[in-house]
Amino acid sequence: MTSRSFRAALGLAAVLMFTACQGVRSMGTEPASPQQQQPVPGFVTDSAAFDSFIAGKPTPQQFRTIYPDVTLVLPGDIATKEFRSNRSRYFADLDESGRIVGGRFM
Repeated sequence: MTSRSFRAALGLAAVLMFTACQGVRSMGTEPASPQQQQPVPGFVTDSAAFDSFIAGKPTPQQFRTIYPDVTLVLPGDIATKEFRSNRSRYFADLDESGRIVGGRFM
């Protein structure tokens, strides 16, 4: 193999690897943004999907749109402290711009 054909093959391999990596990224390996998801009825049963949703830093309105049956409790809201074991009430932590960055079920 000549030096010229070796460089051409190496260049082609680099282009193919780059294209393959772009394809993997577009196949849904990145978390869906809050605007792309469908509403989830009932309480939270898929923790991984919920964690991925929260990682996208949704607004309280986006949270209520995607999880309409989960009670969202924001800082400063008054809420009772009854025991719930079904992930139906989420106490959210907000960042300085008012987006949900974490929280806990109670």
